[in-house]
Amino acid sequence: GEPGVFADLPALVEGDEITIDRQDGTTATFEVTKAEQYDQNTFPTLEVYGNTEDPELRLITCDGYNQATGEYEDNYVVYATLVS
Repeated sequence: GEPGVFADLPALVEGDEITIDRQDGTTATFEVTKAEQYDQNTFPTLEVYGNTEDPELRLITCDGYNQATGEYEDNYVVYATLVS
């Protein structure tokens, strides 16, 4: 009955920072570079899950809720790069 952990993911915009607390006590900071909504039938798997030259983060959640079917038809992806 509560919103999921990524319920507000679409509120992130280019330039926002995401901080990750690491197990060793340090913090990794990522900067959002873009966010996209993709139809699940045309999801760009290689773009989202493919290798990158530098450390990057992808946050992915369901989106595009269809009340008629009770299912989500899209995915929402936030792309971010490591800045520190």
